[in-house]
Amino acid sequence: MSNAAYRDHLGRPLVAVTGMGVVTSLGQGIADNWTRLTAGESGIHPIVRFPSEELSTRICGTVDFIDVPAPNAVERSFAFARETTVEALAQADISGEFGGPLFLAAPPIEPEWSARFDLGDRVRSDQMNGNAYEQFLAVLRETPDPAYHEAILFGSISERLADQFGTRGLPVTLSTACASGATAIQLGVEAIRQGRTDRALSVATDGSVSAEALIRFSLLSALSTNNDPPEKASRPFTKDRDGFVIAEGAATLVLESLEAAMARGARIHGIISGCGEKADHFHRTRSSPDGGPAIATIHAALHDAGLTADDIGYINAHGTSTPENDKMEYLSLSTVFGDRMADVPVSSNKSMIGHTLTAAGAVEAVFSLMTITTGVIPPTINYDNPDPAIPLDVVPNVKRAAQVTSVLSNSFGFGGQNACLVMTAEPA
Repeated sequence: MSNAAYRDHLGRPLVAVTGMGVVTSLGQGIADNWTRLTAGESGIHPIVRFPSEELSTRICGTVDFIDVPAPNAVERSFAFARETTVEALAQADISGEFGGPLFLAAPPIEPEWSARFDLGDRVRSDQMNGNAYEQFLAVLRETPDPAYHEAILFGSISERLADQFGTRGLPVTLSTACASGATAIQLGVEAIRQGRTDRALSVATDGSVSAEALIRFSLLSALSTNNDPPEKASRPFTKDRDGFVIAEGAATLVLESLEAAMARGARIHGIISGCGEKADHFHRTRSSPDGGPAIATIHAALHDAGLTADDIGYINAHGTSTPENDKMEYLSLSTVFGDRMADVPVSSNKSMIGHTLTAAGAVEAVFSLMTITTGVIPPTINYDNPDPAIPLDVVPNVKRAAQVTSVLSNSFGFGGQNACLVMTAEPA
C-alpha cells in the first residue's frame, strides 16, 4: 500500500481496531456474546445481588459470573476490564508490555451503603464529634483500611490495569455518563491521529449496579418496571416502552495506526473513521426536545469520517427504551438521514443486554465492528408493539444478513454528553 493509503481525507493516520474483548450479561467473550446477541437472546434477569422485593424495579443485567475479591463497584469494574483486555490483547497478538497509552471509561465511584454502615459501626463514642465524614476519617487514621481506601479511589482501576498490561504514561480515567465508552475510544483515536503513539488501549467498564444506583435511577423515572418476565422489559422504539434496564459490562479495543498494524501483519477488524461530540445544555437528565445537539453530534462524526449520511449502511442506536430518549433519537436520525431513513437498518443492543452505562459506547462499538466483519445485523428484540411515531427499520426480533461497510454508533448520555462513532471496513 502507498503511504497515502494509510491516511484519511484530512491527511491523518487511519486508526485500525486490531483487538476486541467484551463482557455483558450475555456472557464473557466475543464468541458467546455475538452468538447470543444475534440469536436475539436476553441477558436480563431478576436481581440477586441485593434484596429488591420492595422496589418497583426488580430486574437488571448484572454480570454475576466473574469472581471478585470484594463486592464493590471498583473490584467488579476492574475485573470486567481486566478480562476484556486480556481477550483484546490476545486477539491483537500483543504480549508483554503494551507500550501505548491507556484511556479508561469508569463509573463514578462512591462507597456503597453497606461499607458506610460498617465504617459507622467502628466509630467509638469518644469520636462522635463533628459530622459523619470527620468521624470516618478518625476511624481510618487510627486503623488504616487499604481495601476500603482502594474501593473509593476513582483512578485505582486504570492504575491497576496500567500496571498489569504495561501501558505507557499516566493512564487517563474519564466518566462522561453514557457517552464514556465512546469518549475513551475517541481519545485513543486522537492520540494516534496526532502522532503521539502508534497504538492505544481504550477500555470501558461498569460494575456499579447497587441498591443505591437502582433507587436513584428509579427516582428519575428512568427504569423499566416491567419485571415479569425480565427478558421482555427492554423494548426500544415500541409504543409500550417504559424505561431502560440497568446493566453492567465492559469492552476493550486495541487501536493502532493502520500503517503500524499492517507492518506487523495484524488482522484488521475495522477502522474508527469518525468521532463526534457535542454538549447538550438543555437539562441534566433530559435531551433537548428538538434534537439539536444530537443532530450536531451525528453530523460531526460523519464530517470527521469524510462521509455523508448516504454512506452509512447500519446504525447501532443508543436505543435506551425510555419514552423521551427514543423519540429524540428518531427525530435526530430522521433529520440527518431524511427520506433515506426508512431504508437504513437501526437496531438496539440494549434490548438484549440492557444499558451498560459507562461501558455502553465501547460495548456497542465492538458489536458494530462485528456486524462489519460478519455481515450480520443484530435484532431489536421485544418489538411487538411498534410506536407509529417512530417508523424505523429496527431489524425487529430476528437478525438480518447484510453486507455493511460503514456503521454509525450513537451514545447520548445524561449531563448533555453526546458522542457518536463512525466505523468502516478495512480499506481495500
